[in-house]
Amino acid sequence: MLMADNTIFDDVFRTMLEKMPVLIIPVINEVFHTSYTKKDEIVQYRNEHHLPSGGITTDSYFRISDKLYHFECQSTADSSMSIRMIEYDFSIALEEASKSGDMYEMNFPHSCVIYLRHNSHTPDQLKVKVKLPDKTAFVYQIPILKVQEYTRHDIFQKKLLFFLPFYIMRYEKSLNRIESDPALLAQMLLEFETIRNQLKENLPGDEEADLYTRLVELIKRISDYILQPAEQLKERIGDIMGGKVLELETDRIIDHATKIGLEQGLEQGLEQGLEQGLEQATLNFVRRMLAENEPLEKIMSYTGCTQKEVLNIQNQMCGEGLVLADDSCGYMRDKKQQ
Repeated sequence: MLMADNTIFDDVFRTMLEKMPVLIIPVINEVFHTSYTKKDEIVQYRNEHHLPSGGITTDSYFRISDKLYHFECQSTADSSMSIRMIEYDFSIALEEASKSGDMYEMNFPHSCVIYLRHNSHTPDQLKVKVKLPDKTAFVYQIPILKVQEYTRHDIFQKKLLFFLPFYIMRYEKSLNRIESDPALLAQMLLEFETIRNQLKENLPGDEEADLYTRLVELIKRISDYILQPAEQLKERIGDIMGGKVLELETDRIIDHATKIGLEQGLEQGLEQGLEQGLEQATLNFVRRMLAENEPLEKIMSYTGCTQKEVLNIQNQMCGEGLVLADDSCGYMRDKKQQ
């Protein structure tokens, strides 16, 4: 991505691919009419490619079975996108080139551009006409997927949960009107309550609890960014989405501790399990918020931890060699040396 304010969208897009790759499967099926399931293995490759003219970085590059895929996430119109895509795809094909006898074979990936915003001029496909020296020609076509064309119903019906963190973006042009109109405000808040509830219904099991938690965190992260001009609305959406994250993880651990306690038939064991579970839920959530570079005050507000407790956890993460997003470890080392 080219614009500085696109960094957050880029980060969320790559976080989902790296931490929750199963979410891209329905997107691939939607674009390329395939029938992959969550059982199909996704092999991700480095997204830095080196050419004689210099290095380029793609948003994603991965393989499913014997097919290569390349997705770019774009938040704004870019007149050079067609040329960029064919350059990216050529660099991927060049890296995958293989030789058989005296001939090389280059396999181009199945590519797609995901547009988080679009307008009436955004095409359904990017097209580049390639003319060869022998006067033959072909049109290189890349499908475009427009996230805001998908309603909430579409997203859940087609399992396109990958789109949910960006759902708030369809409201960004009407924030002032929503804030001043109680009916529109109520409608928007109800929409996000419904999203939260439907998401929980779609990811009900213990194995999917972490996926739910991560998605809710990313929904809130994009919402916080988009809703910066509308502070009260930002807080209301935060209460609906962000305030439920710790609650969810705590509930999951309580359920697990309760099950163990009932199986053991020990009241004391149940109480200990609940206490330890709550402590572990809080610890996990603090660590995750620190890794996401959330402000100290926000972590304390969400978890009920003191400043000293949060800093102790941060210090522990630094000792484990974990790299925090804002280089807090480097800051803490400097403080110790003073």
